[in-house]
Parts: sequence; structure tokens; C-alpha cells
Amino acid sequence: MKIGFYDDFRPCIVKDDGVVDITEQVKDLDEGVPQLLMQKIITGFDGLRSSLQKQEASGTVIPADKVRMRAPLPRPGKVLCGEGNYMEGVPIDPPRPLRTFFKSPDAVIGPGDTVVFPTFRPVIFNHEAELGVVIGKEAKQVSEADALSYVFGYTTAVDVSARAPVEDEAEVPGTPPHHYDKSFDTFLPIGPAITTADEISDPNNLNVKYWVNKELRQDYNTSDMEHSIAYMIATLSNVMTLMPGDLLLAGTNHGNLGPLQDGDFGEIEIEKVGRNGQPVQDSLKRTWDPHALRKPSEMAERREGLKGTPNAGTWPFQPKGG
Repeated sequence: MKIGFYDDFRPCIVKDDGVVDITEQVKDLDEGVPQLLMQKIITGFDGLRSSLQKQEASGTVIPADKVRMRAPLPRPGKVLCGEGNYMEGVPIDPPRPLRTFFKSPDAVIGPGDTVVFPTFRPVIFNHEAELGVVIGKEAKQVSEADALSYVFGYTTAVDVSARAPVEDEAEVPGTPPHHYDKSFDTFLPIGPAITTADEISDPNNLNVKYWVNKELRQDYNTSDMEHSIAYMIATLSNVMTLMPGDLLLAGTNHGNLGPLQDGDFGEIEIEKVGRNGQPVQDSLKRTWDPHALRKPSEMAERREGLKGTPNAGTWPFQPKGG
């Protein structure tokens, strides 16, 4: 089942040809705040499942071209992102520590909303297509073996990033501090829905694609993650309590990352999860070579150089049973 919001954040089930309204089925949960409503749907889903399945089967379908889809998590409590979490074709042994960072929940936008670039310069803006993981219940010190049972579902996510326009991404005067460059407003498109976990047998075997103006840029499989979804959840739950409605971004394969610029239209699609697109706007009309991509072979060489570095090792907080 795919759960989302449409128009003025009315709750719905998303189908291939449109949406089915579920306002009546969840009216007792609604406090007028979309994020809180989605969190209550998440935590109460087992009790709602039967009525939602009936509505999905028999409810009136509103055609897709008659609705405006919204972000299914309008303002997550936490957004945690995997950093450099893909091997990119180079097995890494021993494994490196899991690295993550926070991204502002206020960066979230939904399908069709506009990615708006800030006026910082000099920077270049990259797309990073990623699998988004929605936490379904409170997770504290969970084991890797049990970690996926704490997932409510999955969504598409694009970690839009501002970077210095140099290969080594060295500091350049006027460039935003590291990781702030990912938290500008509109820098986190997600959606169009949350696909419930029962529809995804293995989140570490999904194809991820990203197009810019219908030209395929990123094309990879989540099986290339260095640290699996289960490992990420287990490890992070040993640092902080993960709550229903929190969002984890699993990282991206950096091969073929390229620039976004004014007038572009970017689209992400994840197998079994969904497809989501946004236009791009830049008041400064900055331009870059759209084919100046990070070649997969170059990224592999970069990863090869990480082998045996002092950073290699295991995360200091080992999950129970992991």
C-alpha cells in the first residue's frame, strides 16, 4: 500500500492511476497537522489496515491529473543521511565506520514543488538520488536482525547538495559550511508516497534511477551499500532513539552525479517505491556543463584509495546481536 497526501494535505492511498481519499477512515486521528496525522497513521496502521484495504479496493479513484501530490512526511522529526555509504564497485575490507549527518526537516518538498537555489557562490548544485526509509515505531538499541521490523515504509528522496565547483571540494570563500550545504530550503524532495514495508522484500536490492530533462544520470542498485538499511537502523538506534515518522536517507552512488541548474526538471524513480519530479529555479541563472559528471571509474579509483586508511574499522557502538 502507498500512503500519502494530496491537494490541501488530505490523506490518501496512491494508486497507479490516481488517489483514493482516506479522510473518513483516519478522521479520529486528525489534529490538523499533516505530519502528526501521518505519524498517527504510521503508529496505528495495524488497526487501520483492514479499513484502508477496503477503501483501496472500492473507493473512488481521483485521476492523477486532477490532484496535486504533497510530501508524505511534511516535516519529519529527524532526517538522518548516510555519508559515503556506497562501495561504488570497490569492496571495502575492513569496513569503514558508518558515517551520517543531519539534514534540515524544513528542506522537505513534495512532487512538483520547485527546488530553489540560494545565492551563495561559488557553488555547484548536485542531485543525489537516494532511498528514503521511514521509521514505524520507537527504536532504541535494536539488533541488526530485528531492525527492519522497525520500518514503516520507503519513499524516494533527493539529497540536493551545494558544493564548491572544484574536484576536491575544498573550502572556497563564500561556500556554506560542510553539510549546511545540504539543508537549504527545498533541498529534500520526497514522495510521492510512503510504500509500506510489506511491499519491499529486500530494501538492499532496489534499482534507483535519476533523470535530468529526461536524460538518465544515476542508475544503480541499493545492493552496493557498504552498510545495509538494517545495519544503519541498528547502529543509529544505539546513539539516539528513532521515532515514528523519522526519515533515514541511505546515501547515494556518486558515479554520474552531475549539476542541476535553472530550468532543469529532475526525476527520481525507485523500483517498487515510486517516481517523483521537481523543476529547478536559480535566480542567478548559473550554468555548468550538464555532462561534467562524476564518472563511475573515477569514483572507483577514489574508493580504492580508501582501502586500509586510518578510518577503516567498525563503528564504536556495535548493535546488539550484530
